[in-house]
Amino acid sequence: MIALLARRVGHGILVLFVVSLLAFLLSTVVGDPVASILGLSATPEDRIELASRLGLDRPWFVRYVDYIWNAVHFRFGMSYSAQRPVADLLVERIPATIELASVALVISLGVGIPLGLAAAVNRGKWWATVLMSSSVIGLSLPTFVVGILLIFVFSVQLGWLPSFGRGETVAIGWWTTGLLTKSGLLALIMPATALAISQIALIARLVRAEMLDVLRADYIRFARARGISQRSIQFSHALRNTLIPVITVSGIQLGFLVAFAIVAEAVFQWPGLGLLFITALGSTDIPVISAFLLLAAAFFVAINFIVDVLYVVVDPRLRAGTAGAGASL
Repeated sequence: MIALLARRVGHGILVLFVVSLLAFLLSTVVGDPVASILGLSATPEDRIELASRLGLDRPWFVRYVDYIWNAVHFRFGMSYSAQRPVADLLVERIPATIELASVALVISLGVGIPLGLAAAVNRGKWWATVLMSSSVIGLSLPTFVVGILLIFVFSVQLGWLPSFGRGETVAIGWWTTGLLTKSGLLALIMPATALAISQIALIARLVRAEMLDVLRADYIRFARARGISQRSIQFSHALRNTLIPVITVSGIQLGFLVAFAIVAEAVFQWPGLGLLFITALGSTDIPVISAFLLLAAAFFVAINFIVDVLYVVVDPRLRAGTAGAGASL
């Protein structure tokens, strides 16, 4: 198990190295930091002085080492447009994005798993077939289309939910949350649902396929032969093994939801990292863009590592396999 996790750490470091190199190259080839800060009317003397102060006159590999050192210490420089430290902007926006992605994941698991189980257990019934056919629509609809439809129905027509913003939030240290206020909860419903729709369809189809595969296994046949009730077989024996792949998918999807909540945040003007990234793209704010790329990659790596640990803990076959591999070496 230790060897497996060590390999995962090595893979994660490699991914972060590649992303950091791409982010650094992006900061060197896109836009002119001096012009973005001083404007086009700056004098040559001012431009030279600022370039020297920013270290832009040094060799690229020296700047890359400084870039990595600062990134490890969560220092990403100054935002060109906001003229504030990028780290401060990220700290302000991270809670909103994590909250949105986490609630969307809970919704997708809470709805997708029961739907997939119901479709597998009742395979062959017309409503189960309709349910799985409808899931294709959920996978196909873009998030911005779902978001616009939700706004039109529940905000414009019915007036039940706010169409934009995060609502009232409560500060717990540096963390802010809207889960403790009524307006915050109401503001969260539509963007989280829009983000979760495609994930519900994906998880439902995955659970159905895995459940059907598990129900054909030999140990399920033996359980039936021993006279164990069908309900006990489905929910005590088959469900546990069915949910093992869901752990992997859930971790990957959480990383996906955090990194790609951009569309939902733009549609609902949700003040998270995605909206910050879109604003930075519009103003060519390279420090913010590169910091977002690094942070998204780091989050993906961390989530995948946690999923690998949980996968080994849940599935004893992996523990036995890694132990056997270590013994053979």
